[in-house]
Amino acid sequence: MAKLLFKLRDVPLDEAQDIRELLNQNEIDFYETHAGNWGIAMAAIWLKDENQYPEAVLLIDEYQQQRAQQFQNDYAELKRSGHAPTLLTNIRESPLRFVVYLFSIAVILYISVMPFLGL
Repeated sequence: MAKLLFKLRDVPLDEAQDIRELLNQNEIDFYETHAGNWGIAMAAIWLKDENQYPEAVLLIDEYQQQRAQQFQNDYAELKRSGHAPTLLTNIRESPLRFVVYLFSIAVILYISVMPFLGL
């Protein structure tokens, strides 16, 4: 019987492709389901043989730990070089978006507090 191995909802394309390649390289039989036209079905990778589940989970866990470590190293390098994104750089890159967000927050806050202040 098939066993759910890896949900693909909100997974970056490169990570999903890496998982597929990892399973193929280790000769683990799997199939994939897609979210469908409306995106309401479960996009996932399923194992055909339940007996391969422990091995597959171990491989995916190792891969995700390596991926997380790589992202942490990349971010640390960006910080060291001074190119890591900060709030100030995000505001400079998109000041209009910042103003719209700030205005939206003010409106929501006003609507939320107005009944209690009697304004």
